[in-house]
Amino acid sequence: SSQFINSDDDGEHYYEGKNMALFEEEMESHPMVSSLLNKLANYTNLTQGVREHEEAEDGVRRVAVVVPQMGTFIGVYLPCMQNILGVILFLRLTWIVGTAGILGSFAIVSICCICTLLTAISMSAIATNGVVPAGGSYYMISRSLGPEFGGAVGLCFYLGTTFAGSMYILGTIEILLTYIVPTATVFKESQNAAMLNNMRVYGTCCLLLMALVVFVGVKYVNKLALVFLACVFLSILATYAGVIKTIIEQPDYNVCLLGNRSLKNDMFETCAKTRVVKNKTEFTDLWSLFCDSNATCDEYFDLNNLTEIRAIPGLLSGVIKDNLWGDYGPAGMLIEKKDQLSVEAQGTSNDMNKPYVFNDIATYFTLLVGIYFPSVTGIMAGSNRSGDLRDAQRSIPIGTIMAIVTTSFIYISCVVLFGACIEGVVLRDKYGYSVQKNPVIGILAWPSPWVIVIGSFFSCCGAGLQSLTGAPRLLQAIARDGVIPFLQVFGHGKANGEPTWALLLTVGICEIGILIASLDAVAPILSMFFLMCYLFVNLACAVQTLLRTPNWRPRFKFYHWTLSFLGMSLCLSLMFICSWYYALVAMVIAGCIYKYIEYRGAVKEWGDGIRGLSLNAARYALIRLEEAPLHTKNWRPQLLVLCKLDSDLKVKHPRLLSFTTQLKAGRGLTIVCSVLEGTYMTRGNDVKTGEQNLKAAMAAEKMKGFSHVVASSNLRDGFSLLIQSAGLGGMKHNSVLMAWPAGWGQARDSSARRNFIETVRETTAAQQALLVAKNIDHFPGNQERLKGGTIDVWWIVHDGGLLMLLPFLLSQHKVWRKCQMRIFTVAHMDDNSIQMKKDLQMFLYQLRLDAVVEVVEMHESDISAFTYEKTLVMEQRSQMLKQMQLSRTEREREIQSITDVSRSSIKRKNSPGDPSSNTLCIPEDKVVPATKRPVVADHYAQLIHDRNTASHSKMNDKAAGATPDRVHMTWTKDKLVNERNRQREGMGVKDMFNMRPEWENLSQSNVRRMHTAVKLNEAVLKKSRDSQLVLLNMPGPPKNKKGDDNYMEFLEVLMDGLDRVLLVRGGGREVITIYS
Repeated sequence: SSQFINSDDDGEHYYEGKNMALFEEEMESHPMVSSLLNKLANYTNLTQGVREHEEAEDGVRRVAVVVPQMGTFIGVYLPCMQNILGVILFLRLTWIVGTAGILGSFAIVSICCICTLLTAISMSAIATNGVVPAGGSYYMISRSLGPEFGGAVGLCFYLGTTFAGSMYILGTIEILLTYIVPTATVFKESQNAAMLNNMRVYGTCCLLLMALVVFVGVKYVNKLALVFLACVFLSILATYAGVIKTIIEQPDYNVCLLGNRSLKNDMFETCAKTRVVKNKTEFTDLWSLFCDSNATCDEYFDLNNLTEIRAIPGLLSGVIKDNLWGDYGPAGMLIEKKDQLSVEAQGTSNDMNKPYVFNDIATYFTLLVGIYFPSVTGIMAGSNRSGDLRDAQRSIPIGTIMAIVTTSFIYISCVVLFGACIEGVVLRDKYGYSVQKNPVIGILAWPSPWVIVIGSFFSCCGAGLQSLTGAPRLLQAIARDGVIPFLQVFGHGKANGEPTWALLLTVGICEIGILIASLDAVAPILSMFFLMCYLFVNLACAVQTLLRTPNWRPRFKFYHWTLSFLGMSLCLSLMFICSWYYALVAMVIAGCIYKYIEYRGAVKEWGDGIRGLSLNAARYALIRLEEAPLHTKNWRPQLLVLCKLDSDLKVKHPRLLSFTTQLKAGRGLTIVCSVLEGTYMTRGNDVKTGEQNLKAAMAAEKMKGFSHVVASSNLRDGFSLLIQSAGLGGMKHNSVLMAWPAGWGQARDSSARRNFIETVRETTAAQQALLVAKNIDHFPGNQERLKGGTIDVWWIVHDGGLLMLLPFLLSQHKVWRKCQMRIFTVAHMDDNSIQMKKDLQMFLYQLRLDAVVEVVEMHESDISAFTYEKTLVMEQRSQMLKQMQLSRTEREREIQSITDVSRSSIKRKNSPGDPSSNTLCIPEDKVVPATKRPVVADHYAQLIHDRNTASHSKMNDKAAGATPDRVHMTWTKDKLVNERNRQREGMGVKDMFNMRPEWENLSQSNVRRMHTAVKLNEAVLKKSRDSQLVLLNMPGPPKNKKGDDNYMEFLEVLMDGLDRVLLVRGGGREVITIYS
């Protein structure tokens, strides 16, 4: 038997038999399907927080909490109903109907209900696309749109829920002070200011009391939830019962009108100027309100009569026609019955002190939308408790949409019924002053207004407690996700997980809303935050649907991206309709949180839609880039930086990355890459470590770009493959940046020299520019600031204008900003140097480049002895290298021949008892002279190459050598050094005595090239010895590969004596233009 799964939960599982032996080695990482299904069956959805269950970053094992699983009705439908129906229905809906009219109110209710219905459809799609732990909208948005959007919208939703708590508390206090105990006021001054101050005092006390209840235990809130919900339903049923009763009998409530103006009838009983008591005519209480002790009365009071009309004419009275249209007005406008006759007073009078009913605020359509919208929020209540549902993927869509349909029907029916039953002046009376200070909906209700008063009071209390319970948990969930660093402290709480710190912050923000002290001012604020949250729920669904990500498979099928887009547009429109300045503030807050998370927040990969959107956009852009060739105006250096890693896999030349950053004013692509010698199978871990080190080095230099490390059998092939294949589509590099191989002359083998030359050849063949930095470690870092100096360009040949562009790009960076650009060009005997200078100045002017121009005249001169000497040393050096290479090739050939032909004799010679069995001796006469085997040597070299399954440089990397009399298989380092010193000594003696004759045998081509390098170097040193950076045209390698040995010498002579040099070789295309 073989054990294949170790489970911490279920004990040890053994698999009997050998049916699955083929997979037994992978059982730890790839469990059997039966085991996986067993674990899924025991899966428990936790309700605390919103951390995914696959993400146990803190390493603390959570205890599974067994909760009673709820169905659709109890778990989703009723909580949504309780959250949606509330304070606005009881305190403001009648006023909205009276002010906006039935048609206007119908439009307001319809827009808001359609908005929430579309959002619920989008939410249902997201909620049924996998398991949604408790956390509701925040969880859904953050996992669909990423941590930035999730954090921003989560905080908006938190602020919305917190301000909702303020609104419900203000509603509670308004009911308490207006209808239940109007005498319990602290401040008694002028009407409006006193009311606001009373609201602040009582609101703060109520908030502290509720916070204490929440702190002591949420279980009490949950137990009372059903009581509060029963109050709401009883109040609504009482309202419908009252409407039906108006058909049979009109309620006994009258409104007193003076002319056509509505009066507050809580200050008087009789709606008349005089009354007869015991056959005596007396003035009523109303008279004393309009007249002084001298019987001088208000002019309007004298001119108009008092009439009494029914407050609720009834469903069949036809009052619906009068209430169809709205009646908006400024603050302080008198509430009047339009079709009632009245005589206007000529003089001015102070109406504000009279018992008229006024508009307390200016009314207009958009304000009413902002005040009404909170009454349709609360659709997230079901998804917030998804962890407690028996089948969340079925219950959330059905329960939420049914709740929205039900509440929409209640609101629309109430709009029509209020308009059809209640008199217009009563509807426009916000606080019910004209009906003896009763709520307007209360006088319609049956059997008593107290049903509405008590019902709405408990409803507001319950909703306030729910907000104070839910908001801290939402903040705790965001804090525990770790996406917003400064919120970390709010993730902590009591031992049982209660969010204490989050509750304190919630109470503080809630107090701000209470200090505003006006329900009508707080409602638009929370409308903004909820609308923004709903907007992003719709956006999340639309993005996921349009991207068609493989993981987007919602169980809820009745969604479409057009519906989500319509919902999103409606949310955005409603935000600006409600209050454009609040909308801008909410967007700025969300934007600041988004950018903060982007720059400072924890990096989270949640497979979000924005990531998918970025991938789609990148794919589209890459395809578009390839459709047309790049124009010169759009050319910018897309750099492939060839980096070397040291033995610790750290970047060998960090200043190469600094220089790359300084060059990136062109904002192009940057790919930093390196090659490790070996195969990916053996060096896979090193490759990953190298990539991490490259990324760390790039981050330290604040470089934006990509890093790539590859493993290859040798460096040459690795760099060759990178030059050919790095990049993707239209985003491929067009320039290669590398450091000058400083130790190529001292290296024991020639691989560094050959690698460099082959790189030059390959970049030229691929039509890519090449930048080679000499003394790269002397280049300035990103933190340095050069105080002055010059960047000198030596423009010898034109190869696309890259030499001109590079100093301009460097001067854009703060390191090089104070350096002046100088351009030197070389004139020969037959050139007009004055005209050349003028032409070059004009060319630079048209290129919009600021630079000092100088023409250097190089006269024809005899080749100096120094040049001959340098050439001689160079050729002798290459001759010595060839001889060493020859002995290596010869040795390899002899090994191969002996292996193939004389295997048996070797075995006899190297018997176990033979002390010299480790060394293979080859007689001198067996060595074939060099002149007789050029083809044979190459053939054997190829055979050896094939046998070792490595590329050509493997052979060259082995230490090699030969003595005149025998070839040793064991060629040690000491023998190589001795051989090299012996050959050098021989050459030194020969050179001292035979200098002049040797000059005659030198290659004239090499002499001419050395002459050019020496003369150019003299000119550059004369002009640019002290410059901060010298840019030189890089001559190409010789077409005949026999001259490769000398090429590096020429370049060394050219750069001799200069500190910072950048050799530039163009890619064969124009990169700079004079045209706009």
